Formats: sequence, structure tokens, C-alpha cells
Amino acid sequence: MHEKTSEETRAALFQEHRPLLLSVAHRMLGSTAEAEDAVQETWLRLARTTERIDNPAGWLTTVTGRICLDLLRSRTARREDPADRPGTEPADPDPGPEHRALTADAVSTALLVVLDALTPAERLAFILHDVFAVPFDDIAPLLERTPAATRQLASRARRRLRGTPAPATTATATDHHDTVVQAFLTAARGGDLTGLLTVLDPQVTARGDVFARLHGVPALARGADTVAAQAVTFSRLAHGARPVRVDGRPGFLSLSDHRPTAVLLFTVTDGRITAIDIHYDPDLLTALA
Repeated sequence: MHEKTSEETRAALFQEHRPLLLSVAHRMLGSTAEAEDAVQETWLRLARTTERIDNPAGWLTTVTGRICLDLLRSRTARREDPADRPGTEPADPDPGPEHRALTADAVSTALLVVLDALTPAERLAFILHDVFAVPFDDIAPLLERTPAATRQLASRARRRLRGTPAPATTATATDHHDTVVQAFLTAARGGDLTGLLTVLDPQVTARGDVFARLHGVPALARGADTVAAQAVTFSRLAHGARPVRVDGRPGFLSLSDHRPTAVLLFTVTDGRITAIDIHYDPDLLTALA
């Protein structure tokens, strides 16, 4: 985008990327009102800038990130909480497409509470890189740090965001446990609800770690019917998977283009699956790969 780009072209570019910017701001701030204010400030800065912008999406995302970082630092200094959380915003009788995109992509309240435990710098590095794939080289100037230091911030954030330890497994992982997990995998691949219900305990729970929740996996699903339906919804995880064992627990590693995307770990009791833990933790996936 060149310096002489018309105001109409700038406005069109901004509207094109507005849902992305709202998603970035909402995940950074945890407040619908503050997110909208941050995105509006991004538009004002775009309208005022005279610099050449070759990558509008990257420019807009980093500007929004800088604005959110300032707001988070100010909030930390004042020890204030965000004005609202997802699900508490005023009812909108005719929400626009931007609001619908924000609502569909909103982070759960529990996840935002966890993110609040991070420092503003950790939160920015983690969200921009791990969620929105912004390179560390682009994030580093926002934090006035080197790319290596920014990478360390994101890594520290991942460690702090890891979920609670997985439930303890039985003393020995038997071949029968592996057979049960393989039956689950086969049924999930085929969208076979009956097959899934056969191997799931009626009170089974499925938990997604903080990284899984960023990919749309619920924090907690309870009951065979609910977990089976979730397994069908996320059946893509079962394709191209290979068996793994982590801390004695059977599971499978989901692969996409030969790259690890998720790992599912199972607890099997009396021939039924009683717990499933879904991990998108990049450090764990790298170790398993």
C-alpha cells in the first residue's frame, strides 16, 4: 500500500481486516468494549500514517498489539480488571458481522482468567505468535526486545499456561488398554457414534488444555454422549494419527502433513475410557515428534 493510497482504499483494507483485529484485541484484553476501542484507535493511526505499508495485515495486527500492550500495562499499573468478559456484553438485537466474528472466536472466560496471570509482554508474545502466527521478528520491536528474548517470553508463557497434571494412570498399561484406544480411534475416524459409545464410560470426561481451547476444543466435556459427539466433530484429529505413550498413558498423536498438531491421552478403567486429555501444547508436541 503506497503513500498516495486513497482514504477509501485505506477504509476498505481496514474493514477487510477488522474481524482479525477484533479477535486479536479481544484475546489480549478480555473486554469487548476495550477491544473495540483498541481497533478504533488502530483505524485512526492508519488514517494518519504517511508511511508505506507493504503488508497491511501485519501492520494492522502489530499496531493493534502495541495499543493493547499499552492498555494492559496501564491496567496492571492501576490493578484494574477488564470491564467485561465473554458472555456478559449487552444484548445486541442486530449484531453486525464484526460482532458475530468476535463472538464466534471469543476465548472462554476460564482461559481469559488464565491469561490474566501472564505479564503484558508474555501475553503479547504468546497471543501474537502462538495464536496469530506473527513472527517473533515482528513482535520484538513492540516489546523493545530481541527476537530471541521475545521467543523466551512466549516459551515462558506456555509453561505458565500449561493445565493441571493429567489424572494418574493405572500401574501398568496393558495391551487391552491399547486395544480400547485403537477402537476409539477407528470409531472416531469413521464417525461411528455407536462404536464410540461402546468404549466410553458413561461418566467419561474430555478436557482440553489451554492451547486446545484456543483451537476451539471445549475446556471440559462430560458424559459419553457429549464426548462421542465431540469426537465426531473433531474426527480430523484421528486421521493420520499414530499411537504414543506419555507417562504410561496410551494415546495417539494427530499429524497433519507429517507435522504434529495434537495429542490425545486416555485413561482406561475396567475396559472403558474414563478420561481423555487433549493437548495442543507446542512443547509437548515437539517432544513427541
